[in-house]
Amino acid sequence: MAAIFVSIPRAFRGYLCPPLSVRRFSKRADENRSLAGKVAVVTGSTRGIGFAIARRLAQDGAHVVVSSRKQENVDEAVTILKEEGLSVTGTMCHVGKAEDRQNLVTTALKHSGGIDFLVCVAGVNPLVGSTLGASEQIWDKILDVNVKSPALLLSKVLPYMENRGGGSVVLVSSGVAYVPVPKLGVYNTSKTALLGLSKSLAVELAPKGIRVNCLVPGIIKTDFSLREKTMPNMLPDMNKIFGVQRLGEPEECAGLVSFLCSSDASYITGENIMVAGFSSKL
Repeated sequence: MAAIFVSIPRAFRGYLCPPLSVRRFSKRADENRSLAGKVAVVTGSTRGIGFAIARRLAQDGAHVVVSSRKQENVDEAVTILKEEGLSVTGTMCHVGKAEDRQNLVTTALKHSGGIDFLVCVAGVNPLVGSTLGASEQIWDKILDVNVKSPALLLSKVLPYMENRGGGSVVLVSSGVAYVPVPKLGVYNTSKTALLGLSKSLAVELAPKGIRVNCLVPGIIKTDFSLREKTMPNMLPDMNKIFGVQRLGEPEECAGLVSFLCSSDASYITGENIMVAGFSSKL
C-alpha cells in the first residue's frame, strides 16, 4: 500500500510527463494538436466508434493501424481511409488471441519502428440476460476480450512507446460502468473494470512518460449498441433523469481521443471522461 502513495508524489515531481516550455508552446502555436509523425494502433476500428477514432487520428496526421476480427472488414476500412488520402494500414486481430496481438504490434512497427498511441476499442457482449445465470464460459469470454486483452496488448506495445520517449493510451469503457443496464450485468462489470484499469495503469506508467485515460461513451449510434435494443430504449428515461436529448454520433468520441493523444493533453492522465450528453458523476 505504501508503494502506491510513494508513486503519486513522484508523478507530480515531473515523472508524469516532461514539462512543456513556453517556447515549445509558441513554436507549435498553429499545430498544437498535430499528430504528424506519430503511429497509432486502434483495435476494433473498422466500424462505429473505433472507425471514427482511426479516421480522426489519421486526419490529424498520425499513421494509423486499424484492426478487427475479420480481414474483409479491415480491407474495407483501409480502402475507405486511403481513398480519403489518409495514412493507414490494417491487419486482422482478435484481441483475445496472443498470436493476433503480436501480429498487430509487428504490423505497426513496419511503418517507422515505433508506436506512440494505443486505443483499445474492441469489445464483446455475447449475453443479454441474468448476471448470475451467466456461464463460466461467458464470464471468461467477456473479461478476456474487454479487460484482459487491453492490458496484455499494452504489455507488448510498452517497450516501443518507451523507446519513443512516452506515449498515450486510451481505453474505451461505456456509460454502463456508471449507469448499469439491466440484463447486461457481465458486460457492465467488464466496463467498470476498465475504469479501474485506467487509474492503475496511469499511476504505474507515469514514470515512463506514458499517459493512460479512458473514454466513457454513452448511447452512441453504432451497430454494436443498436443491435441490443435495451440501451437505445433507455433514451426517454435518460432524458427525464439526466436531460439527454439524443443519441451520440461516433465522431463525437473521436475528437476527444485525438486530444488525449496530442501534446495539448500532456498533463492529463488517469481520467475517465464521459461523452454521453450528460454526466453521472461529480
